[in-house]
Amino acid sequence: MLTLTPIETVRDETKTPIVQGWGKVVSDLVFDERYTEGLDGIEDYSHVLVLFWLGEAGPPKSLKGHVQGHGDLRVAGLALGVNHLVLILLVSVLYLLFIAIRTSCVQGLDAIDGTPVLDIKPCTPAFDRVENARVPEWCKRVYEVEDYF
Repeated sequence: MLTLTPIETVRDETKTPIVQGWGKVVSDLVFDERYTEGLDGIEDYSHVLVLFWLGEAGPPKSLKGHVQGHGDLRVAGLALGVNHLVLILLVSVLYLLFIAIRTSCVQGLDAIDGTPVLDIKPCTPAFDRVENARVPEWCKRVYEVEDYF
């Protein structure tokens, strides 16, 4: 058995999962008092990596599906990277808006209010960047991004 202890909790206006628009969502990550000293120095970074738990999502509906419901795109499995499949442990790279006493405020977290956060780390380009990464064509189409890297 694996036991995970959240260090903070997501607080935002999003009460149910949405398909698009996560990039505009502003969330407060409210720290458990025992972990607040761990925030020291993180305010010097523009972005953070947030590891969070969607364990309440329930069993997967399917191991495969169309990319975000786009029936004209291929069917894929874990390559989709979406949380309605089997993924319940997720990580996001987020813009850090500010740090308060027990709260870090971030933009773009794709998690609803009350989601447990397991860890937060500074995003350091020397370690967190992948040179010459490859993504499938559907990624560029769905996310309207021409070049990720």
